[in-house]
Amino acid sequence: MNDYTYPSIFFSYFLFFLFLAGGLFFFFRSLRHGYFGPAAEDVKYRMLEDDEEAPRAR
Repeated sequence: MNDYTYPSIFFSYFLFFLFLAGGLFFFFRSLRHGYFGPAAEDVKYRMLEDDEEAPRAR
């Protein structure tokens, strides 16, 4: 009789590790590029100002 529990547990641990490593990778990458800094919302306000100044099509 074979025990098939161990392969599924090892696979799930490996999958959890991949998800954790991927999440940490993108978190530190976004920290390095300045997405969490004090000027993180400036892009949103610049986009909104561009919409107000755009000429309207008739």
